[in-house]
Amino acid sequence: MIDPYVYPGTETLKNLFGERDEERLKAIEADYTGFRIRELMDFPVQGIYNLSHLCLIHQYIFQDIYEWAGSIRTINMEKPESVLGGLSIEYSDVSKIERHLHSALLQLCETDWQSLNITGKADNISRHMAEIWKVHPFREGNTRAVVTFCCDFADCNKFPLDRALFKENSAYVRTALVAASAVFQDLGDRAKPEYLIKVVQDAIECGQRKK
Repeated sequence: MIDPYVYPGTETLKNLFGERDEERLKAIEADYTGFRIRELMDFPVQGIYNLSHLCLIHQYIFQDIYEWAGSIRTINMEKPESVLGGLSIEYSDVSKIERHLHSALLQLCETDWQSLNITGKADNISRHMAEIWKVHPFREGNTRAVVTFCCDFADCNKFPLDRALFKENSAYVRTALVAASAVFQDLGDRAKPEYLIKVVQDAIECGQRKK
């Protein structure tokens, strides 16, 4: 399948810099998105935690890098994961992205967060985070957008997450999201959500200490 998001003959995503070296693009992307995410810590994108809100967050973070920042992907995706022995998470089909996201975000917003203790909050926010992430609505940048979205949501619901913990352990967080999302049509439920729950609970506890 031809990927319209990459330069022909390469694995490098088309970008506003015209950079065709994948490693250099990753370095540029890390610098610019890191700056934008820090801006959002002080001036979060306003919204009602729906699909449009998530898209606005993605657009803000990746506005300097990709013309399609904030736009839902138009192709189906697979990403081989070493922690799954080369299998890919079964991301949502493009025809179902909006429906799956609407369902996941509605459940997030309808949870009675104030009735939950720290353990309950960690269990629930990590589950919702994984469900949103598994949809994988964007061609790139899903982890950063979804984590930022969920951190903003937690702030709004008065159980702030320590964002520094996510940033300092970004590779672990993505691996934990993969592990929490490993449910397959043919192979069954291989999910291990405990890793994501642990990092989220740590982030809640750290966030409470900093209040």
